[in-house]
Amino acid sequence: MSVTYSERLGPAWWVWGTTGLIGGGLGLVVSPHGTGLGWAVAVAATATLAYLLHRNTPEVAVRDGELHAGRAHLPLGLTAELTGLDPAAMRHANGPGLDARAFLCIRGWIPTGVRVAVQDPVDPTPYWLISSRRPDHLVEAISRARQEGTAPTAP
Repeated sequence: MSVTYSERLGPAWWVWGTTGLIGGGLGLVVSPHGTGLGWAVAVAATATLAYLLHRNTPEVAVRDGELHAGRAHLPLGLTAELTGLDPAAMRHANGPGLDARAFLCIRGWIPTGVRVAVQDPVDPTPYWLISSRRPDHLVEAISRARQEGTAPTAP
């Protein structure tokens, strides 16, 4: 398996902090029934929420001639124009500039991203909009993998 780029879109620090506050709040709700029960609920809720956040963190990767974004994957031969997006461009692309048919793998705590045009005549998806903390590196990895010929061509 040839991996040329990999990035996990993990939560920001404040999301993890909010997880602790929610778990602690749930513990406070049941604390009138006993301090021990309150602590147990707080710890269990925080651990469960942290596990769910970690488990649902998507990975963006370029490997084996495909672009992976979460569970979705796209052969690099079906990609066209690549655009790295700064925070202002990402806000526009995810707001007034958004096409409802686009595939989204975005996280609100990541302000930058990449727009990948799709050139598949069978697929109605015009482009993928992907959050990335390093959009220039992702664009470079896709371009390099296409040039190296690891990308299958469109049918």
